[in-house]
Amino acid sequence: MLENDLLKIGNKSFQSRLIVGSGKYKDFKTTLEATLAAKAEIITVAIRRVNITNKNEENLLDYFKDTNIQFLPNSAGCVNAKEAITLFKLTKEATGIDFIKLEIIGDTQKTLYPDVLETLKACEELAKDGFSVLAYSNDDPIMAKHLENAGASAIMPLAAPIGSGLGIQNRYNIAFIKNAVKIPVIVDAGVGCASDAAIAMELGADAVLTNTAIAQAKNPILMAEAMRNAVIAGRASFLAGRIPKKPYATASSPTEGLLEFQ
Repeated sequence: MLENDLLKIGNKSFQSRLIVGSGKYKDFKTTLEATLAAKAEIITVAIRRVNITNKNEENLLDYFKDTNIQFLPNSAGCVNAKEAITLFKLTKEATGIDFIKLEIIGDTQKTLYPDVLETLKACEELAKDGFSVLAYSNDDPIMAKHLENAGASAIMPLAAPIGSGLGIQNRYNIAFIKNAVKIPVIVDAGVGCASDAAIAMELGADAVLTNTAIAQAKNPILMAEAMRNAVIAGRASFLAGRIPKKPYATASSPTEGLLEFQ
């Protein structure tokens, strides 16, 4: 049923609606195994922290060279628009990749919340330069609309602070963002377990990105499989359409035609 339900971002299409990260794994081998178990088609890579260009050192690209998994470079570690723009332009020169996750952190000490003003500035320039920008943002529908107008290919609102595992803290805002924009909405950051991913999809999110919940699980491979199944189930539930909530009971069986006992 969901085979033709493709995730379309910019000019790319994907069967899987689960995006994974590459950080916090014990080694590149486990990163690959978990990504394959998740059946993800996109993996984010913090290009200031993970080697994908230096062939003289252990290289993540080498582990994924026999797969069709799309690398999504992200600008983790950048704190302003200038840094992010420069980083992505250099990355494009080195790898040819222009499909990117724009992530500019405003509070690097405690919340790791994004600096949305710097993100908006960088998004506009990168989009004009031909990049497909997946913009990490707060869960503000107004900012989501601004990012869409600036040329973003997708909005990535946080569910909760990065790595917190708290799950979606404001379900209404995710729904509001989905209603505010016409581009894909990918819930990012704060997912802790499979049920969090299912909830995000049931709210209407187009995809879920998770890293820490898989990489730091006691069994990353099993958690990757759980996340895959949760995203599929959540998407199917959303498409099926849930029943309305009621404050009272409704009998599952009709009362008409019941046998009467004397």
